[in-house]
Amino acid sequence: MTRGAHQSDMALPFLKIGTRGFPLARSEYYKLFSVVEVQQTFYQPPTLKTALHWREEAPLGFEFSVKAWQLITHEPTSSTYRRLRRPIPSTQRSLYGSFRPTDEVSEAWAVTDEIARALRARAVLFQSPSSFHFTEVNETNLRSFFRRMDRRDYLLVWEVRGDWPEQKIEDICRELDLVHGVDPFQTRQVCGAIRYFRLHGKGGHRYRYTDQDLVWLKDQIDPEVITYLMFNNGSMVQDAQRLKRFIYE
Repeated sequence: MTRGAHQSDMALPFLKIGTRGFPLARSEYYKLFSVVEVQQTFYQPPTLKTALHWREEAPLGFEFSVKAWQLITHEPTSSTYRRLRRPIPSTQRSLYGSFRPTDEVSEAWAVTDEIARALRARAVLFQSPSSFHFTEVNETNLRSFFRRMDRRDYLLVWEVRGDWPEQKIEDICRELDLVHGVDPFQTRQVCGAIRYFRLHGKGGHRYRYTDQDLVWLKDQIDPEVITYLMFNNGSMVQDAQRLKRFIYE
C-alpha cells in the first residue's frame, strides 16, 4: 500500500471528503479518501492498541476525525447504548449523557481524548441527540463541559439535533470556540472557523444524492475555508466519489 496521501486531495488541501466509519476494508478506503470520521468511538471506543494500529497503517497525510463517546452526549435511554460492552447499572443511569458535570462524563471524555490523540485526530465531533433541547440546565451543562475540558488543539464540532434557537447556537459556539456542524441540505451553519458538513441523506439514510445535489454542494466550497464533507448515507462511498469527480475532473 502506498504511504502517500491521495493525489487529488493533496491538490486541494482545504477540502476533506470522506465518510462515516469504514464502509470498505481499510486498505481500500485509504486508496479512495484522505479522511474518515471514526464512529466506533461513539458506540464503544476501540482499545488504545487498535487506535495506534490504525494510525500506523494509514497513509501519510491521512486524517482521522473522531466522534465523541455517547456517554458524554446521549442519555442511557438511547438505543445506541445497546452497543456498550458493559451495561450501565440502573442506579447510575442519571450520571451519563447531556454533558452532565459528573465524574462519569469526564471519564468518557478522557477515553475519547486518549483515542483521538493516538489517531492524531484534528476534529472531534460532539453530536447532541434530538432529545437534548434548549433548557437552562442543558445550556449550563454544555457550557461547563467545554470550559473545563482539556481542549488541546482540537477543532471541537457541535452537531445540534435538538431544538435550539439559532442565535443561542451562534452565541455558544462563538463564546466556546466551537464549530457548528451541520447537514447543509437541512441546516445553515451559523458559526465556526471551518465548515464541517455531515451528509445524512435528504429525508433519510437511504437517499442517494443526485448530480444536482452534488453540484450545489460543490458550490458551497470556499477555497479560503477548510471544509469537511463527511457522507453518512447508504450510498456514502459512491456519492463521495461522485462529488470528488465533480470537483477534480
